[in-house]
Amino acid sequence: MTDANRTLTSKQKIERLAAWSIVIAFGVMALKYLAYQLTGSVALYSDALESVVNVIASTAALWAIRVSHKPADQEHPYGHHKAEYFSAVLEGVLIVLAALLILREVWLAWQTPRSLEQPWLGLAINAAAAGINAFWALLLIRTGRRQRSPALLADGQHIMTDVVTSVGVIIGLVAAVVTGWRFLDPALAVIVALNILWQGWHVIGASLQGLMDVAVDHEETLRIRDVISANSKGALEVHDLKTRIAGRAVFIEFHLVVDAKMSVGDSHVICDRIEDALKAEIPSVRVTIHVEPDDEAKLPKGTPAVPFA
Repeated sequence: MTDANRTLTSKQKIERLAAWSIVIAFGVMALKYLAYQLTGSVALYSDALESVVNVIASTAALWAIRVSHKPADQEHPYGHHKAEYFSAVLEGVLIVLAALLILREVWLAWQTPRSLEQPWLGLAINAAAAGINAFWALLLIRTGRRQRSPALLADGQHIMTDVVTSVGVIIGLVAAVVTGWRFLDPALAVIVALNILWQGWHVIGASLQGLMDVAVDHEETLRIRDVISANSKGALEVHDLKTRIAGRAVFIEFHLVVDAKMSVGDSHVICDRIEDALKAEIPSVRVTIHVEPDDEAKLPKGTPAVPFA
């Protein structure tokens, strides 16, 4: 399979999952709203409201994913990869908004307490919705990490938070029904609101890190260094290694020191070998290598072959 075909297949898979996320978000939202209507529970209302956010966020994620896969052009020579971060930031903002709306509903519930109606049927429906969400969230998170898609990953993480919320609400409402303690219902809604506020902050923070050109993590940096060292035969030194992440793309830049008498053609062969090895290890990588003569080396002469300065 060629690189172009592999990229196309990856793009189609990500877009297909993002599109299905919208359909599933609508279905889960309908189930949770039905559970709220049957019971009148403010905690289930809060759970249903978070599903409304899922619908909007999934739609935004699909848009961002399509934009991020557009090829580089004259106005965007480095591509459109960061578009997915805007979707993730929007999702974080929507989560915070949902939490504030939940707290408003809690305040109204405290003022006018109400008994739960048909609680067991409502809880059963909500549990079914949580099961659907759990399966889908795991799929999105796994694919988002493998394909380096911030929008898909953020969507999956948010849905997984929704699953945790739903489980907590179900357990709490079972306790409320069994004990008859009506205050548990709005109390659970407060916990839900605080939980999704924390998740919203986490999503926004992670997305802003991406927009600020955060470097790859330490483990991946070591892996990149190993690949460069293993394929730099003929060079003298590597220094000033820099990395940054932009959506699913990883940008790598470094200086490669060679013998000043080496021809341009020979040094280019080394660069091609390193670049090909990095692309084999990280398919979405973009590599920039600055070749320098040996008087630019930072380490003493006689140091073992291809060290990092």
